[in-house]
Amino acid sequence: MNRAELKQAAKSQIKGKIGILFVITLIIGLVSAAAGMLLAVIPVVGPLIAAIIITPAFSLSLMRVYLNLAAGNGVDAKDAFCGFDDFWSAFKVTFLVGLFTFLWTLLLVVPGIIKSYSYSMSMYILAENKGKPALECINESKAMTNGHKMDLFVLDLSFIGWGLLCFITFGIAAIWVTPYMQATYTNAYKSLKPATVEQ
Repeated sequence: MNRAELKQAAKSQIKGKIGILFVITLIIGLVSAAAGMLLAVIPVVGPLIAAIIITPAFSLSLMRVYLNLAAGNGVDAKDAFCGFDDFWSAFKVTFLVGLFTFLWTLLLVVPGIIKSYSYSMSMYILAENKGKPALECINESKAMTNGHKMDLFVLDLSFIGWGLLCFITFGIAAIWVTPYMQATYTNAYKSLKPATVEQ
């Protein structure tokens, strides 16, 4: 997994597509906020219900959008909702990944962080395999990231400077930085995928 190559590929994939990617992100943000406001009438649990219902499906949508970009395919604003056709699978993956990570974190913070990288490819796997059982997605992610968790951690660290740029520009830079990061992570998934196939 070569970080420079992953990032260079990401720059090529998002070139000329920042506008539509921003629109997709904006749609997701607005719909999520609207759902949160509508359900806010339910004390305490309202916003939580909105997050549980909407966030997993939107996460799956984003995985599919960037996988399409990595494959050289076009994307459209309606793709913001493409994850809802497998809502239940997305919910199960999100729930189990969150649960397992939380349980490992109860032991110590570091094991929780390590396991979060182990599970990090689960939603990508679901995005390419509609309806795949959640535990299978998680187990394949664990196999895929075996021996590469430090690579993924260092990849995260390499974006610290970009995060600071977003901060000092009051989020304006995120219009480009967020797609750049997401495309890079998607390329990391694609680069690790053959290792799982070989196993």
